[in-house]
Amino acid sequence: MSTPEPARSFGGVADAYDRGRPTYPSEAATWLTSDQPLTVLEIGAGTGKLTGQLLALGHDVHATEPDAQMLAILEKNHPAVRASRAPAEEIPAGDATYDVVVSAQAFHWFDHDRALPEIVRVLKPRGRLSLVWNQRDERIPWVKRLGRIIGTQQHLADPSEVLARSKLFGEVEQESFRFWQTVDRESIQDLVRSRSNIAVLSPEEQEAKMAEVLAFYDDYGRGMDGMQLPYTASCFRAEVLDRVAPTLTSSGAADDTGTTGNVVSDGSSTDMLLIDFR
Repeated sequence: MSTPEPARSFGGVADAYDRGRPTYPSEAATWLTSDQPLTVLEIGAGTGKLTGQLLALGHDVHATEPDAQMLAILEKNHPAVRASRAPAEEIPAGDATYDVVVSAQAFHWFDHDRALPEIVRVLKPRGRLSLVWNQRDERIPWVKRLGRIIGTQQHLADPSEVLARSKLFGEVEQESFRFWQTVDRESIQDLVRSRSNIAVLSPEEQEAKMAEVLAFYDDYGRGMDGMQLPYTASCFRAEVLDRVAPTLTSSGAADDTGTTGNVVSDGSSTDMLLIDFR
């Protein structure tokens, strides 16, 4: 049996993901979107960890998720939400449909060359792309030790460079929100099993990792009272740049120069055109 790719490993651990992963602070959800109702597309929504916060803010949410097992749990958790099985690279929506496109814990899995133009396509003028990752606060020594056991968060990087390179978005704003997740002896196992680098291990390797995690918990946890695991929700948002309209030639046909404005003739017998930007 072949080993699944990390990006495609979550379906097999969807239940563990839903039980073990933290949600997102309501303050972060507000910063990513607004405290006023908007039309929001959530891409890579998983089991709906952020979806619930978006719905609580009163947003009209369309949640998309490429994995059928993850999506099934999302629909069970949030039966009223509009949901579609779709990847970021093929968004099932019309042009200029959403005020905000948001993605939690998923942007690093996208094919950015394909996904970003799709996101721009479905955003309204002056719409925003908002991204968030929950990161364990590994400045704390015991949390850093846990990270060494279960794997570091190597995918979590500032997306500013990716967005700047696309030339589709304006300046990237950034904010962070601290919070804590209570985990006990059971949920810490779900948290670990839900990680992509653990999900691709063999059953024997996974059980060995669970034994290591439980030994750690028994040293640092507080039994039935659980363990307070500190996190930072790292948030980013950027406004889509104005779309560049094609110019018209003197015959009325469009060209691909990317210049906006009306094309007028100078009245001469040459083929030279003047651009009127009024």
